[in-house]
Amino acid sequence: MKISGARFNLYLCAAFVPALVCGCKTEEKMREKALTSIRVHVETNRDPMGRSKEITVGRDNPVKLTVDKNPFLTEAQVKEAKVADVVGGFALEVQLDHEGTMLLEQYTRSYPGRHLAIFCQFCTPPEEKLNEGRWLAAPKIVAHIADGRLAFTPDATREEADQIVLGLNNVAKRVQLGKPVRW
Repeated sequence: MKISGARFNLYLCAAFVPALVCGCKTEEKMREKALTSIRVHVETNRDPMGRSKEITVGRDNPVKLTVDKNPFLTEAQVKEAKVADVVGGFALEVQLDHEGTMLLEQYTRSYPGRHLAIFCQFCTPPEEKLNEGRWLAAPKIVAHIADGRLAFTPDATREEADQIVLGLNNVAKRVQLGKPVRW
């Protein structure tokens, strides 16, 4: 009885090709499932009625702020996000939709000299569940922002920033298609 080498290689290929294809789809599916929640709050004065809260932004050099409890921007207004290389590191750039652009312009025009506090929850591998979240940044409003592009240096590693961007873009796609976002 002879066994042909070509037939053996054919069987070997037939066994490995589905495994390779399934592996790629699994990773792609996991990337599609990554979600990120972002909330942008404006700095405010302490409110005795409970509409404000004290927060701490940053892990290395913490800054304490009082912010409005209700965010004025969320991931629902995000059109696109990306990580941009800047001098000395990287920044997150979030492009907002029309509604978000108008809100950002209104708040940055109304509150010059105050801070925008940015809170974020995102998936962290390998758990692939939303983490508890943290305050990523508190950029100071130096001018009104009319183009709907919010750029800031986050208190995050490059890998975390990439994960945040991936999740924000996934949520943006779902919102634009009218699909529900399940946390």
